[in-house]
Amino acid sequence: MSKVSRMLEHYQIPQVIKVRQSFNNDTLDDVQQTLRRGLEKSCRPIAKGDRIAITCGSRGIDQYVNMVRTIVQYVRDQGGEPMLIPSMGSHGGATGEGQAEVLRKFGITEETVGAPVVSSMEVTKIGTTDRGLPVYADKNAVESDGIILLNRVKPHTSFRGKCESGLVKMLAIGLAKQKGAEMTHFLRYENMAENIIAAGSIGLEKLNILCGVCTIENGYSRVAELHVLQREEILEKEPELLKSAWARMPRIALDTIDVLIVNEIGKEISGTGMDTNIVGRFHTKAASGGPESIKLGVLNVTEKSEGNANGMGLADFMPRHMYEQIDLETCYVNTLTSTEPSSTRIPMILANDREVFQGCVKLCGQVNFDDIRMVLIRNTKNLDEVYMSRAAVEAAVMPIETEGDYHDLTFDADGNLTLYSDKH
Repeated sequence: MSKVSRMLEHYQIPQVIKVRQSFNNDTLDDVQQTLRRGLEKSCRPIAKGDRIAITCGSRGIDQYVNMVRTIVQYVRDQGGEPMLIPSMGSHGGATGEGQAEVLRKFGITEETVGAPVVSSMEVTKIGTTDRGLPVYADKNAVESDGIILLNRVKPHTSFRGKCESGLVKMLAIGLAKQKGAEMTHFLRYENMAENIIAAGSIGLEKLNILCGVCTIENGYSRVAELHVLQREEILEKEPELLKSAWARMPRIALDTIDVLIVNEIGKEISGTGMDTNIVGRFHTKAASGGPESIKLGVLNVTEKSEGNANGMGLADFMPRHMYEQIDLETCYVNTLTSTEPSSTRIPMILANDREVFQGCVKLCGQVNFDDIRMVLIRNTKNLDEVYMSRAAVEAAVMPIETEGDYHDLTFDADGNLTLYSDKH
């Protein structure tokens, strides 16, 4: 046993109980029909033979494959030739093959949606902002006969502004590939709100944007709203859609959490691996909010992230098996593009999951074991079912429902959590 293990072995992990949290559950039942009607109403005309680029990002948005397939079919019905453009900045290791692979893991391929994935990191300069930053866009999209933007609108994890994650960011960063994303981030997150609007405005002016398709998800990560915006409406209407997205966001039902354990982080979950607005930790000075998390541990990086553990720097501890899953080069490409190295700093590496819990318990600042407010979540995207200690349940600031009895968490022979073993 190591010296560290001996230091931690006597720290008891609080018992937990399953907790159901309730959030906004407005759900759009006819996503494909609503999308089709919106395209028929708001999409600019498509001529026979037009090559139409459809943006596809790196987030695991609800109804992703169905929406892409519906847009593809609409373009074909108009006589156009659709193509899918991976639009994810530097994600996928900043390679064309890597970005196509990101889409494949979401189930988006030519076979599933009926249009080829045209993936390249080559970009074309389309303008310069007032602050002197060059603006780029994917070369294939620039040379197409029209572009349909697709993205989810939601609060960003790293900055605050009229437009955060959505269609404008898709134009300014996603479609701009690694080179353009780096330029948009160049003046740091403190200026990001201004930069994405400046770059996005140039994209709207210079590119043939046919329309923008965006969704807002409810508190259970299901589509609550779907909007097809005309090109001229995007800058005007996206700020109001962002307000709606804020209102529908889920949260953890505590204002202060002594020990927060996140079972998995990943790029399909959040740009920072875990949503900073949920865990209350931020890697930039341009954003704030959420609960106060005294000590934070992370246990896994998702398979779809391909070793990109961006966001691990927000945590205090990780287990060795997670560290061994990490591709540091991919992490650093992401970090050097986004300008925030703190998001990929490596937390203290402990032997296993059990020690991550124990390390958080040791340093959470509670003298009395029974006072430890501990919360365990699968990830920051799925918060309807979580696990809480007794003190956490008693400290809840919104209605929750408990199921079953308090029980000890179980760990396998290697000391790793078995609760979510189906997702490891």
